[in-house]
Amino acid sequence: MLDTNIYCDFAEGVPHTVDAIAAYGEVVFIPAIVLGELRYGFLKGRRQEFNERKLRQIISRLNIEVIPVDEDVAGKYAVIYLSLVKKGRKIPLNDVWIAACCMEVGGTLLTRDKHFDAVDQIESLVLGAGEDDRL
Repeated sequence: MLDTNIYCDFAEGVPHTVDAIAAYGEVVFIPAIVLGELRYGFLKGRRQEFNERKLRQIISRLNIEVIPVDEDVAGKYAVIYLSLVKKGRKIPLNDVWIAACCMEVGGTLLTRDKHFDAVDQIESLVLGAGEDDRL
């Protein structure tokens, strides 16, 4: 499952990110929340049409499945958020939703955000931002 920063790295052709998706991405998912974050960024930028077109192409080319936010995901959000509160850990609320989507499909979240390590209910693989980083 792709976090927002991993989608951006992939779209920019960052080699270790492309390699990680090729190695681990038998089935690739993207949460609807990530699409919202991406489209917010597109609206702020100067290349909205280009970025939208590229997003559609990548989703199509990789056969990416979009995870909707539904009642089941909302229940998983509650479980994850409560767990984080009990541990005294806070992560951005959008990331709690992203983790809930990951929990829904049982996948591994590819991300650059180390705070996902605090979410016990999912498996995450934190990739570095530099090309010299190793998986």
